[in-house]
Amino acid sequence: MAQLSATTDKAANLAAAEGRIAEAARSGAKLVVLPEYTMSWEPRPTAAGLRAEAERLDGPFVAGLARAAHEHRVAVLAGMTERLPDGADKPANTVVAVNQGGELVGVYRKVHLYDAFGDRESDRLAAHSPEALVIELGDLRVGVMTCYDLRFPEMARFLVDAGADVLAVPAAWVAGPGKVDHWVTLARARAIENTVYVLASGQTGAHRSGHSLIADPTGEVLAALAEEPGVAVAELTAARVHEVRERNPSLANRRFEVRPR
Repeated sequence: MAQLSATTDKAANLAAAEGRIAEAARSGAKLVVLPEYTMSWEPRPTAAGLRAEAERLDGPFVAGLARAAHEHRVAVLAGMTERLPDGADKPANTVVAVNQGGELVGVYRKVHLYDAFGDRESDRLAAHSPEALVIELGDLRVGVMTCYDLRFPEMARFLVDAGADVLAVPAAWVAGPGKVDHWVTLARARAIENTVYVLASGQTGAHRSGHSLIADPTGEVLAALAEEPGVAVAELTAARVHEVRERNPSLANRRFEVRPR
C-alpha cells in the first residue's frame, strides 16, 4: 500500500508512483495499491480542467504503470481521470488494474461520486453503474472500490458477493474535522462485517487525510501510515480469511442480499 501526494504535474506524479512501486517491491510486495487521482490531483478541480487532463487507457499514465509493474513483477492498482472511449462530455474517476506482466487486466469506474461535505464531484465526472472488478492474485481475490464508495456498506458486500476476500480502496480522502476517524473506522468496519482484508490507500498532503492502512478480516490494523508519503506492507493469506470465517460465519448467516438499483 503506497501513500503519496499528487499535484497537477502528471510526470512528477508518475515518477512518484514508480518510486513507491519500486520501494514496495523491494519490501517483498506482490500487489501495490496507489491512491485515487494518482495521475493528477488539484484541490479545487473544475469540469474543464478534468476534461483537459484526462487520459485514455492507452495513454502515458497507464503505460508508465505497466512498465513499472513489469519491471518489478508486481500487480498495481492506481487511480486516474479517464477520457472515456465513447466521447462522453465528462471523464470518469477510474482505477486501473495492471498485472505483474504489465498487462491492463481491469478497470473500475467510480459508482458513488463525492456529492457530500459541500462538494459535488458529479458536476465534473460521470458516475457509472455498479460493475464488480475482482482480480485474482495467487489464492486471493481483490475487489476494487474508490474513496467515497467506502461509506456504502452495500458496495463492499457487492464485491464480496462477487468473490472478493480483499477490498482495495484507493482514495483521496478530503481532510476535515473527524475525517481521519471516519476513514479508519469505515475501513475497519468493512473488514469486520465482511471478514475480508481491507487495503485503504489514501493521498496525503494539503487538504487530504493520509493515514493509509491495511486491516485484516477481524479489523485488526496490520500496517499503517500517518501523514508522510511512504509504503506499508503486510502479508495477506487465504488461510487467514478462512480461519476468521470459520469462527465468525456472519456472511453465511446473513438473511439479506445486495442488488444494485
